[in-house]
Amino acid sequence: MALTREERELFLAEPHVAALAVDAGPDRAPLTVPIWYQYAPGGEVWIMTGLESRKYELIKAAGRFSLLVDRLEPSIRYVSVEGPVVDTVPATVEQLREISARYLPADKVDGYVDFAWQNHGEQVVVRMRPERWVSSDLGSV
Repeated sequence: MALTREERELFLAEPHVAALAVDAGPDRAPLTVPIWYQYAPGGEVWIMTGLESRKYELIKAAGRFSLLVDRLEPSIRYVSVEGPVVDTVPATVEQLREISARYLPADKVDGYVDFAWQNHGEQVVVRMRPERWVSSDLGSV
């Protein structure tokens, strides 16, 4: 059964690890990789990635990407969202802290942020406007 707009937006707002997919060019399947993301209902989705990463190069070339999030309990549910890139800006340590706090236990955030900021290279925040949604709740297992 398809989810309502409110259900799918609330589900996407939960801290799932997403599968990001982006066109990888002729004779290639889409690049699909796990990624942390941030989203609030009714807003834009944003991700943070390396300025020199393959994923960022492909996103720039394609101008759009999709995310898929799912869960298995208490029911099998998924939401897929796709849309155009609407903004790309250099990442800030505050954004790194925000997205890290979404996924990590509170006592691990500071250490991770310090390590990542010093070792992961220059990062960018890419914002996507949700344009197309696919969602379903397939019921209990």
